[in-house]
Amino acid sequence: MKVGFIGLGNVGGKLAGSLLRNGTDLVVHDLDAELVAAKVAKGAEAGISPAQMMQDCDAVITCLPSPAASDAVVRQMLPHVTPGKIWMEMSTTDAEEVKRLGALVAERGGEAVDCPVSGGCHRADTGNISIYAGCSRDTFDRVLPLLTLMGRRVLHVGEIGTSSVLKVMTNYLATMNLLSLCEALTVMKAAGMDMGMTYEAIAMSSGTSFVHETESQLILSGSRNVNFTMDLIQKDIGLFQKLADMHGVPLELSPLMISMMTDGQRRYGERAQSDRMIERLEEATGLQVLAPGFPLELVDDEPEERGYEVVVRR
Repeated sequence: MKVGFIGLGNVGGKLAGSLLRNGTDLVVHDLDAELVAAKVAKGAEAGISPAQMMQDCDAVITCLPSPAASDAVVRQMLPHVTPGKIWMEMSTTDAEEVKRLGALVAERGGEAVDCPVSGGCHRADTGNISIYAGCSRDTFDRVLPLLTLMGRRVLHVGEIGTSSVLKVMTNYLATMNLLSLCEALTVMKAAGMDMGMTYEAIAMSSGTSFVHETESQLILSGSRNVNFTMDLIQKDIGLFQKLADMHGVPLELSPLMISMMTDGQRRYGERAQSDRMIERLEEATGLQVLAPGFPLELVDDEPEERGYEVVVRR
């Protein structure tokens, strides 16, 4: 199968790298020519345009920063969608939007897969990330070999759009966890606790989480660079709030979180790293929430393994 990959940013570049590392016949495209050149140096072919890639490839993957960007790319590809062609959307996007675009692909005889990832950029780099896939079972079986090169755990969630609903939910939870950890760590610092000990106390407790075991390390090292920016968080938690509004669920924490992130953007810039939210509390208290011995960047040290389908309990 010849595969196209459009969008070589923080996540997309790593996912494309996993495909290349595992011998996929890969064509790549990005507005940043340097990102394309880096993949070409490792064996990829440079794509001329999304339209040309849909003509030449069996499947084209998009991993883009916004629903508008995905719409623009898919519209270029649509005239060249023919029966059997596959569009795979790995961006975090709006469920209704991916269903709309998927329907346009289906009208031309193609197949669409809604397959966002979850688990952090460092795991995307080693093929150990998790992937949700929304599509028909037949289509899922066709793309599963590709998905298991990019992700460790792959979950077939049913029809297109379902993955995007689940993904914005997980990013909502991760952001809430980040903000609560910022508060917990700052209070412990103010109370005179050793911050290395505090990290371990949380890690071995009922209060631990994936976010603590990754992002707390970057907060304490002073790096505050998790490769995920505030504008992307605002997009995702905004989509979750939109979903709640659509279904009449009166959320209380979500609007507060959006307000806090808006303040973080005002202080540090719209595209500031999300872990810099700790600095709002450092500024308010005059404290530095730091500790020696923590890494400046996250590295996934698990050995790379071929992924597998996660079976839902019934």
